[in-house]
Amino acid sequence: MAPDVDVLALLDVHTTRLVDTAQRLEDVTRPSRCDGWTRGHVLTHLARNAEAIERMVGAAVDGTGEAMYPSDEARDADIDAGAGREAAVQAADVRDTAAAVAVALARLGPQHAEKPVERTPGGRLFPAGRLGFMRLREVVLHHLDLDAGFGLDDVEPELVGVLLDDEVARLRAVDDPPDLTLRAPDGSQWTVGVGTTTVSGTPAALLGWLARGLTDGVTGDPLPQLPDGR
Repeated sequence: MAPDVDVLALLDVHTTRLVDTAQRLEDVTRPSRCDGWTRGHVLTHLARNAEAIERMVGAAVDGTGEAMYPSDEARDADIDAGAGREAAVQAADVRDTAAAVAVALARLGPQHAEKPVERTPGGRLFPAGRLGFMRLREVVLHHLDLDAGFGLDDVEPELVGVLLDDEVARLRAVDDPPDLTLRAPDGSQWTVGVGTTTVSGTPAALLGWLARGLTDGVTGDPLPQLPDGR
């Protein structure tokens, strides 16, 4: 189900912010917030992800049968191959592929929402109606990963809420999730498992912790270890 926000309008806003940041970067060899990835890896991933989402729109609308990526290995190889390019080349790649995927996503209508598309051939299926939100999530969280001045406090509260709900759902779906109660200052809370341990913070801080393991602004007694990959 699509989130209760205007995904394409927010994607346009956050793509503009991302491209502005990319065009200001002079050194893309610096480490990003993603383990083992430089800023160049993050930018290349964003560009290749835009092309992948565009392929999946084609699968849903035109019946091309294409998957998001030929394989996980091919995805990783493409990211590694592009990560060392010059900063200006990377920024242009992010800008141009983002423009193309925006046009593609506008082609999706209600009749395509439940059409199954796949990440890799024979792999996990998900409804095409999620594609716009998937791209928005990538743009926001990987903008954060660039570690170039953008933070989750810069994100609209309604979008933070949607992204936080998504992260909680992801955590609930892992094998042996931790038992957590997430609590925000306004009294909002989210429960994972039986909710034994309370972790408190603003929604933006809780999102940063769940999505990227950032501990600024979150408290717990103790702060539990999140599963690998969180």
